[in-house]
Amino acid sequence: MATSLVNDVRAFGDAHRWKVLGVGVAANASFSAAAAGIPTTAVWLRGGYHLSNGELGLVLGALGLGVALSELPWGVLTDRLGDRPVLLTGLLSTAAVLVAMSFFAVPASATLGWLVFAMCVLGLLGGSVNGSSGRAVMAWFAEGERGLAMSIRQTAVPLGGGIGAALLPWLASSHGFAAVFGALAAMCAVSGAFAWRWLHEPPHATHRAASQRDTAPLVNLLVWRVVLGIGILCVPQFAVLTFATVFLHDAGRFGVTAISATMGAIQLGAMAMRVWSGRHTDRRGNRRAYLRVSVGVASASFVVLAAAVALGVAHAPVLLAALLVFAGICASAWHGVAYTELATLAGTQRAGTALGMANTAVYAGFFVTPLVIPHALAAGSWTSVWLGAGVCASFAWWLFPRPARP
Repeated sequence: MATSLVNDVRAFGDAHRWKVLGVGVAANASFSAAAAGIPTTAVWLRGGYHLSNGELGLVLGALGLGVALSELPWGVLTDRLGDRPVLLTGLLSTAAVLVAMSFFAVPASATLGWLVFAMCVLGLLGGSVNGSSGRAVMAWFAEGERGLAMSIRQTAVPLGGGIGAALLPWLASSHGFAAVFGALAAMCAVSGAFAWRWLHEPPHATHRAASQRDTAPLVNLLVWRVVLGIGILCVPQFAVLTFATVFLHDAGRFGVTAISATMGAIQLGAMAMRVWSGRHTDRRGNRRAYLRVSVGVASASFVVLAAAVALGVAHAPVLLAALLVFAGICASAWHGVAYTELATLAGTQRAGTALGMANTAVYAGFFVTPLVIPHALAAGSWTSVWLGAGVCASFAWWLFPRPARP
């Protein structure tokens, strides 16, 4: 397989695999700018559409529900049809929906039901991006560099989120949600053009598919354990993503500039840590050990944040932002390593299905988390929200497999 992969890379040019990786990054970043960027406008969503905290959670969760429902079908379709047709269809249809939202899902015309429906459809179509781009990267990179390549691809999530955090609150507050949806549509369209130009299946893919005899991901218990571990460990990340702007505004009295800077710092830090994590685990061959350590660090960071809030850290805005940034980075640093381990367990030609399974679990959490947080706030406080996030993350420790004994 390694020899076949080298020959395929040479047939397209030695640098082509990096173009494929670039397409994967662009595609994930463009959808992440919507999935992770729209929640950073939560304060303006709440005000512009006249939503309660519970209704806000429903709107934000609807996007996650759409992705959760579509990820696995998109992943199976990718394994059957290939990366290129699925990614092109997903990106261009997502751009079309965002254009429609810029006309028909703005505060002047959208009801709560219509906004929830539009967000759900956006997620249904955007769910195509993860499995198809991940399978493409796994196909073009060899085992010794997949951890780095997949981690670079996963930096697209905080990259897109960072772009969203920097751009969308300003657009929402200054130009309205038509501009927000229009900017996101342009990003998806540009990424679709990149995919049309550079994304191709390697010639050895058909041969490898025919020789694949590993257990199918849907009946592989170890794959399911990693899938569930990924889903659970994403809960604190989504708590930050969906309600951190509300937390900073309501508890810390942060303005738009401070909120954007804090959320942008989380995304930039997550990008850097994902690249470092992928390179580190490629060199050490310790993906499973790294994942278990990541669970402990992420859980502890949210427990510390909860304790600090209980002790009145909201009156020290710099410290409050620093603790939130640290916890947000810890909740995001492990993604590329986990997806690489999962795709390796499933096998390259079934990576689309496995990654679809993972993102179904991930976005189920994206749907549930913003629905639960308003109830946790009503029953308790921000301390209980962050403490609950930390406790939830700790359950992933029992799901990620132990490192193999030497």
